Amino acid sequence: MQRELRWSDESDCEAFAAQLATRQELRSALITLEGHLGAGKTTLVRHLLRALGVTGRIRSPSYAIVESYEGTLGPIANIWHCDFYRFSDPREWEEAGFRDLFAQDGLKLVEWPDKAAGLLPTADLHIRLHVLPDEQRSVTLEANTATGMRLLP
Repeated sequence: MQRELRWSDESDCEAFAAQLATRQELRSALITLEGHLGAGKTTLVRHLLRALGVTGRIRSPSYAIVESYEGTLGPIANIWHCDFYRFSDPREWEEAGFRDLFAQDGLKLVEWPDKAAGLLPTADLHIRLHVLPDEQRSVTLEANTATGMRLLP
């Protein structure tokens, strides 16, 4: 199932993240994010992490590949934010031990999932961000599982 949204500015992104953060299903969800550089993937993740009670600096995992956080609001204790942009071969995902990480309970947020070329489990929710000529964002939400369906607004 798909839903289409339009964000006129960053406050719409922040409001979406705040609403998503209230969902119990996030506890062990896999959310993948797709979009060109600058589309707002990391911005969305930062707003979601803040809404989940993460304090302190939230770094983009572009160089580290994965950053882990602990949520302080609601039922989410473990959160991983992954960015596979720098992967040049899908086998890097396996060699880096991500199979074990994705088997753990917790929220997984993945930017550039295509770089893991079919090695990721099925995403509960896939979010596509597209920058429009007027700088608004066209957002497509695709639920691929029952958990994903419950995450849709």
